[in-house]
Amino acid sequence: MTTQVIVLNGGSSSGKSGIVRCLKHLLPSPWIDLGVDDLIDRLPPSMVTFGQQGEVILNEGFGDMQHAWRVGIAAMARAGAPVIIDDVFLGGAASQERARVYLEGLKVLWVGVRCAPDIAAGREIARGDRVIGMAASQAEIVHQGVVYDVEVDTSHTESLDCARTIAAYVV
Repeated sequence: MTTQVIVLNGGSSSGKSGIVRCLKHLLPSPWIDLGVDDLIDRLPPSMVTFGQQGEVILNEGFGDMQHAWRVGIAAMARAGAPVIIDDVFLGGAASQERARVYLEGLKVLWVGVRCAPDIAAGREIARGDRVIGMAASQAEIVHQGVVYDVEVDTSHTESLDCARTIAAYVV
């Protein structure tokens, strides 16, 4: 069975989006990319808020919307559209397990995107569109207990090289 879904998990400003852009150029067939930021951008602002230290606060109704989002992504993959998911497993292993439920029966490549907290924090400042503190607070916690097929570290490796490493695992 060929890879149907690539799940990239990493903290905010870890470099996932850059890797996704490169993967879409490297992979021989078209892939759809969807990320947790796409979901958040389409929800009412009150559903996802941020604390003063960059912590993510998921408010009433978010779980239902995330469920529908995940069911839809899995349906696209089952219908034959390969999907790259750019995600942030705030709950570590528990988040991965919830994602596995939706993706059951699909060939999934699990990718850990690591970045040193201080480097991610610098990117966060440079971006200007993130709550300060989010990158550092998520850098390690999103990987706790998560099992990957491949891991990359964007601290000192360019997105294209990380994408090449990942692409080598896509069958």
